[in-house]
Amino acid sequence: MGSTFECLKRAWYVAAMSSEVEGEALFHRRILGTSVMIYRLADGTPVAMHDRCPHRFAPLHLGQREGDEIACRYHALRFDADGRCTHNPHGNGRIPDAARVRRFPLLERYGFLWIWMDDSDPDPALLPDFSPLEEGHPNAVAQTYMHMDVNYELIIDNVMDLSHIDHVHGEIITTRGQLSPVVPKVRERDTHISARWEWSQTPAMMIFAPFLPRPEDAARHYFDISWTAPANIQLSVGAVQDSDDFGDATSQYDLHTCTPEDAFKTHYFFATRRNHIVDDADYNRKKIEAMHAAFETEDGPIITAVQEEMGEAEFFSLDPVLMSNDVAPVKVRRRLRRMIVEEQAAAAAADAA
Repeated sequence: MGSTFECLKRAWYVAAMSSEVEGEALFHRRILGTSVMIYRLADGTPVAMHDRCPHRFAPLHLGQREGDEIACRYHALRFDADGRCTHNPHGNGRIPDAARVRRFPLLERYGFLWIWMDDSDPDPALLPDFSPLEEGHPNAVAQTYMHMDVNYELIIDNVMDLSHIDHVHGEIITTRGQLSPVVPKVRERDTHISARWEWSQTPAMMIFAPFLPRPEDAARHYFDISWTAPANIQLSVGAVQDSDDFGDATSQYDLHTCTPEDAFKTHYFFATRRNHIVDDADYNRKKIEAMHAAFETEDGPIITAVQEEMGEAEFFSLDPVLMSNDVAPVKVRRRLRRMIVEEQAAAAAADAA
C-alpha cells in the first residue's frame, strides 16, 4: 500500500461493538484516519461525530455532556447531536457559521455500530445481511474486539485462507492434518467471494466433539467463508455424524470484520453464534475468551511479524509465491483493489463535472 492509505469509502465499517458505547460515556476511536466520537442520546440512539472542535481542534470526547449536547472542554462551545453549535460563551455570543462538527451516519445491527465515512448519502443496502447473529438465544452469541498494528488486508488474507489452522493453532481447532491438502471450492459472485472446504477427521474438532453423539469417532466437517466489501468475512463451520446433511451439523456462525484505523493499524471485530448449549452463559463467556486468546497469541503474532517484514511495501510488489490455498485471498485482494480504483475514478469524474 505504500505511504498513501487507500480504502473503499462508500461502504459500512464497524465503528464499535454496541456494548462499547453505553450510558453517558463519550466513546472515541480513529477510523480511516479520522478521529470519531460516538455517544448515545438519552433515548439510546447512537450518534457519531468528528472528534474535533472546529475552534481550536480539541477532541470533543474530552468535553462533557449537557443533556444530548457536548460542551468542548477547551472553550466551552456547545454542539448538538447534528453537529450544530448551540452556545458560544465568548464576546456577544454570536455563533460563527463555520462552527459545525461533521456528523457520520450510523446503523446499529448485529451487535455492532456501523459507520459511513464518505461524504455521499449512506446506502443501507450496502450493509450485508448477517441476521443470524440476531437470532436465537442471547446466551449463544458473543462479540469481541482486538487492535492490531497491521494493514487490514493481512487479516482478510488470514481468514480467507484457513489452511494455516494446523500449523498455527492448537488442539482446540486442529484438523489433524486433514485441511491443508484440501483445495477449497472458490465461488465468485457480484457481491461476494466464497471458499468452502469439506473433510473428515477422527476425532472431530474439539470445539464440536463434546457435543456430538460419539466424541471419539470420525465426523464430517465443513468450512464455508464468504467475503463482502469492504472487509467482512462470514465464516460458518460445523461437524456431523450419522448424516450426510450438513444442515444437521453442530455448528457456529461467525463474522470477522476489519476497520482500518490507518494504513498499518486495524480494528478487528469478531462475533460468533452457535447452535448448541445455547442457554449456557458461562460457556459463552469462556468460548469468546478462548477465541480472542487464540487470535492474540497464535494468528496475531505471525500476522504482525509479516507486516514488520513487509514494511510499507504493497503485497504484490514483493512477488509472493502463490499456491492453491491462495486463490480466495488473492481474488479478494484484486476485487477490492478494482473497487477502490473504480470508486476513485468516479469521484474524480464527479469533481471535474
